[in-house]
Parts: sequence; structure tokens; C-alpha cells
Amino acid sequence: MNFFKSLFTPFARVSNRNYTFLIIIDCAIALLLWQVFAAGGLIPTPGRIAGSVLRIVSTDDFFDNLFSSLTLTLKGMFYSIIIALVICYLSVVPIFTPVARFIIKCRYLTLTGLIFLFTLLTSNGHNLKMSLLIFGIVPFFVTSLLSIIDAINEQEYELCKTLKMNNWQTLLEVVIIGKLDQVLEVMRQNFAIAWMMITMVEGLNMSEGGLGTLLIKSNKYIDLGTVFAILVLIFAMGVFFDLLLAKLRTWFFPYTKLQIRK
Repeated sequence: MNFFKSLFTPFARVSNRNYTFLIIIDCAIALLLWQVFAAGGLIPTPGRIAGSVLRIVSTDDFFDNLFSSLTLTLKGMFYSIIIALVICYLSVVPIFTPVARFIIKCRYLTLTGLIFLFTLLTSNGHNLKMSLLIFGIVPFFVTSLLSIIDAINEQEYELCKTLKMNNWQTLLEVVIIGKLDQVLEVMRQNFAIAWMMITMVEGLNMSEGGLGTLLIKSNKYIDLGTVFAILVLIFAMGVFFDLLLAKLRTWFFPYTKLQIRK
């Protein structure tokens, strides 16, 4: 009885076992409602989607396209985090602060109007996709990283002063080394943006394949079973990498487990 009462009580704590049970029940109800209301309609049922998933993953073509999408995403993430880190670390130097703040505002720029410009600036389809992906990710990386820097307690800087550190040593110890664990958390949070964008940028040039290419072809022929199956696979891969990055953070920085529990 206490378990059911806690489900409707604000700030109530639920054990991991009960929370897992709750997720299973919610998923079962959602799938049941989906099966009932989608039967006989245009939207494919979960059973039909599951069949399409099994059919897709049994082909070599799917893994080739998955590898292409993963390669492009990881390369884009790598370049984006390097660029964002350089911008954010330099943002504590007054002359670079306006640049970092301007890049934050670039979140509101739509890629649709800039595709022609990037097409002129790049030499091939691969570079076009990479450029658009980086341009779309970097502002969000910079926003998250600057919020971490802004939230640093003034006492941490004062401690470095008492230890006779100069400003550059303080930057290294407090901002760069001291916040490495949060950099990995920012990567985990913003990976979703990159993974969401990948299908869009792949649609601009389909010569290299990718999951975006599969989606566009399936949409063209109104093969909704395949479309939903690819979306399920994209969702599952995104959740997998989210859990993987979260696990890597606790592995590289074990003290973050205490923060999570708190």
C-alpha cells in the first residue's frame, strides 16, 4: 500500500527495484494502447514494427548505413567538443568573452537558410554534412560549458590565490582539470542533439548512405512500417550511447557516484 501511495506523493523515494517494475508496467500499457488504437489504421502496430526491425537488422545494408551514421556523428562530436572547449576556456580572457557569448546566440540560427552558404564553402558532400553538424552542435556545447564555468564557486578561485597560483594556473586547476567530469556529462547531454541531427544532414547528400538515407527512401515509398522500425532503432542506439557515456563518467570519475546519490 505504501508503494502505491508513494507513486502519487511529491519527492517520494522509490527503490530501484520498484522503479524498474514501474517502467515495465508503463511500457506495457503504452504498447497495449498503441496496439489497440493503431490496429487497422495507417500507423503500424508494435507487432508490425517489431517484424520490420528484425527484417532490417538481418541485412548487411543496415549495418553499413549504421556504421556510416555513427562515424559521422562521432567525428562531428569530437571536432565540436574540441572547438567548444577552446572557446569556453578562452572565454575567461576578456578579449574572447564577446566571441563566446555570440556563439551562444547562434543557437537561434536555423540551418535551413545556411545550407546554400555551406554548400559553397565545402568541397564535397561529406564536408558539407560535417560542417552543418558541427555548426549545429557547437553553440549548445558552448552554452552548457559556459554555464558550468559561471557556476564555479568563487571560493575555488580564492583557494588558488592563497596557494600562490597565477591566473593561468588557476584556469588549469579550477576550470580545465577541476571540471573534466562535467565536460563528459555535457557530451552525454548534447549527444542527443547530434544523433537527432544526423538524419537531417544525411538527407542532403545520400552518396555515403546512413540511417537518414534509409528514412528518406522509406518515406518516399510511404513504407511506414520500415520508417517506424528505423526510428525505433535510432532511439535504441541513442539510449544505448546515453547509458554508455553515463557509465564512462562514473568509471573515469568515481566520485560522481556520490553526487548522483545525493
